[in-house]
Amino acid sequence: MPGFYVNKLGQSVVLITGALLKPLIYMSIKLKLGILDQSLLRRGGTALQAITETVDLVSRAEAWGYSRFWVSEHHNSASIAGSAPEVLMVKLAGVTKKIRIGSGGVMLPNHSALKVAENFRMLEILFPKRIDLGMGRAPGGDRISARLLNPSNDFSESAYISQLDYLQAFLTDTAGTQFGRILAVPQAGTIPEQWILSSSGGSSQIAAQFGLGLAVAKFINGNAGPEVAHVYRRLFKPTEINPVPRVMVSVMVLCADTEEKAGELRRATDYRILQFEQGNFEAPGPSSELLDYKFSPDEMARVRNNAGRIVSGTPGSVKEQLLRLAHDFETDEVMITCMAYSFEDRLRCFELVAEAFELQP
Repeated sequence: MPGFYVNKLGQSVVLITGALLKPLIYMSIKLKLGILDQSLLRRGGTALQAITETVDLVSRAEAWGYSRFWVSEHHNSASIAGSAPEVLMVKLAGVTKKIRIGSGGVMLPNHSALKVAENFRMLEILFPKRIDLGMGRAPGGDRISARLLNPSNDFSESAYISQLDYLQAFLTDTAGTQFGRILAVPQAGTIPEQWILSSSGGSSQIAAQFGLGLAVAKFINGNAGPEVAHVYRRLFKPTEINPVPRVMVSVMVLCADTEEKAGELRRATDYRILQFEQGNFEAPGPSSELLDYKFSPDEMARVRNNAGRIVSGTPGSVKEQLLRLAHDFETDEVMITCMAYSFEDRLRCFELVAEAFELQP
């Protein structure tokens, strides 16, 4: 309860305690919100349907007032159609005008650093100052498909760091051999915003070393805490392009009009994550099929361990949770993703969040 004291003018003043002060701090954050979409497939659905929904969603996201829209890279998966973000980004940027379009992310070890530089320079030429290059070191699938994508991939951190080093040289036109300069074409007057996707301290240190932005992927590792961002800020090396550290945090969101509906979506997502952890990447059925499903004790332990990956509830609750998350990570930007089975449920989720934050296009 708040206390009271009387000031020198004889006025009764409410003394706000620490417990009540925190929500006020959260509410003072002016949050920028982005969407990460994975082009999800449903049981019986098609890849064309999934990609068409992603294209539909980006136009709505811009109208709702989201600031970024990223798409992912996944391979050898029957439930995710998004495998080539740099290709899909051309379509997404083409049907929008101002929202930033990015990769969330390009799995750099799967590719040649020169080819990534050229792909994103082309995107920057076509859509100047609207392109984000988010990068990760995970395979985006299993190691067999990763090895097929890049037979020289040895999955080592040192190789990933070398690729990042080459990429910076290609994007700044400082690459060369004893035979002369190596140009990443087309030449562009601007450089895409670069972000390192991190679900652990290791990648955050790499982001700091290269002076790149840090996107903390709590939707992958719910136990990734603010210390990841603290380490990044402490070790950050400023560059001409990025003189100050930049942090965003990404989390799954399941927002619905009622607690009952949000609970249904949460249960289905908990189950789907369990299936992913067991190596089952088949396209799911509707969430209503799981209303009577009983999680085993072992499954409940995993659900509790994964709880930090998800924010769920009605709009007011979701807003408070996202503001608290942003406060904890000392950031003003959150990227949200939704794995609800129904496209209509995903649309409603993103629309409710936009309304709760009063986003403006």
